[in-house]
Amino acid sequence: MTKDTEVDMKDVELNEMDQEKRPITGGAGNGDAGSPTSTEKNGSIKVKIPDEIETKFTGLSKEELLRVAGTPAWVRTRWALLILFWLGWLGMLAGAVAIIVQAPRCKDLPAMNWWNYGPLYQIGDVQAFSESQNLKGVEEKLDSLSQLKVKGLVVGPIHDAPADDPVSLNFEEISSDAGNLEQFKGLIIAAHKKSINVILDLTPNYLGSGPWFSNVSVTNVAERLKSALVFWLNQGVDGIQLSGVERVASVVPSLWADIRAIVQNGTAEGKRRILIGVTAKTSAVDVSELLNSTGVDLLLSGALRSKSMTATDRAQTVQQLLSTHNQTQLAWNIGDRKEGHLATLVGPDMVNFNQMLLLTLPGTPVFNYGDEIALADEQYTKSPKMLWDSLEDEETNGTATKEKEQRLACRSFFKTLSDLRGKERSLQHGDYIPLFNSTSALAYLRQWDQSGRYIAAFNWGSDVVTLQLAHPDRPAQAVVQVSTDKVNLAPDSAVGLSALELGPGQAVLLQFPYVA
Repeated sequence: MTKDTEVDMKDVELNEMDQEKRPITGGAGNGDAGSPTSTEKNGSIKVKIPDEIETKFTGLSKEELLRVAGTPAWVRTRWALLILFWLGWLGMLAGAVAIIVQAPRCKDLPAMNWWNYGPLYQIGDVQAFSESQNLKGVEEKLDSLSQLKVKGLVVGPIHDAPADDPVSLNFEEISSDAGNLEQFKGLIIAAHKKSINVILDLTPNYLGSGPWFSNVSVTNVAERLKSALVFWLNQGVDGIQLSGVERVASVVPSLWADIRAIVQNGTAEGKRRILIGVTAKTSAVDVSELLNSTGVDLLLSGALRSKSMTATDRAQTVQQLLSTHNQTQLAWNIGDRKEGHLATLVGPDMVNFNQMLLLTLPGTPVFNYGDEIALADEQYTKSPKMLWDSLEDEETNGTATKEKEQRLACRSFFKTLSDLRGKERSLQHGDYIPLFNSTSALAYLRQWDQSGRYIAAFNWGSDVVTLQLAHPDRPAQAVVQVSTDKVNLAPDSAVGLSALELGPGQAVLLQFPYVA
């Protein structure tokens, strides 16, 4: 290439560069006749890049899959995976069976009746119990009783029975002071709707000097009672209570057998009817013999009533009765219609203490109306007027307000214990294991199968006691569930079992979990 040619080429390149730097405008008359028409701005060039072509994976065709699937390598792989699947499945099945076989079996629940599931509540004086002073008034208080987890009401006696007058005795007529038959039937219907059973006290001479009048009258009265039992059972009552059962059972045993058959052989709405006996006997030996001789379902007695009893005496009484009877046959009470209320018999400061005792012993707890609020007997009567309080009530007197708060706190304590007894199997029907007893203190364990364990401890004495409750099968600590000592044994606090200190007149209920 010659120098002239090279110069010409440089001129061309320079001209082209100058051309690029010039403004690009469109239309004729811009002085560049040969420039292309464009609407783009100066120096802006659009370059269109074609989109990338996406390749879609279609997989193998059916024919290709069939060809591959038939190869020896894939056949062996499939068989290996199938065998591994079934081996894994059989292994898991064998493991599940081994767990079921080796797991501890649940203990069969004991045979129980409805009266074993919660406390019974005695209303011996219908007039004193409610504002309405009749059976309708009892019906109006069923909501309150249901909150306490009461399983049965023992009502009456309410029949017409002038004192010591067997001739005028009328078992089938309700005293006008108590109400009328329609009210009683309404009470039964309303109670059943709340799963509360109604037991009628038909003690013949309940206002007189002896429950069965004289020995001469026993035969005639017992015979008349038989037809009355049929009448009241047909009205829907769930059981009968009779005081002085030892007399009628011993004087006229054949008639007593008939009375038992009428009550105990029937059912009410698919439930067994209960026959409750009441005796003034106090020794464990006498109570045990009477349970056997009368055949009643429950026997209320004075076995725990004596103020002179030591803690050791109480422990021996409980142990002796449990050694000869199933706990479903035992009833625990302190007060009743004739003896009075709990607060009078043990003192108002010991009401919560004894509520815990009755609600944690193995058997059916029985309370007098008002025992849940520490209601005390009045000077001339053992049927004091029931007090119905609520937090919303207005009080202007400071002393009255404090007394109301004490009643509500007492009721709350009772309710907490009754709730626990109703839902915890260890308290409801668990084994009873003595842990400690002395002249002033008592402790026992309630346990059932794999349910939580409960320790109830009591100190009747005037000095602090230290209880040694530790055992290799128990944890070092337990949790306070309910306590009469809110300062030193606050609910939900953990306490050691090796040296549990319990103050004078204090009681505590502890809980710890089951450990396999």
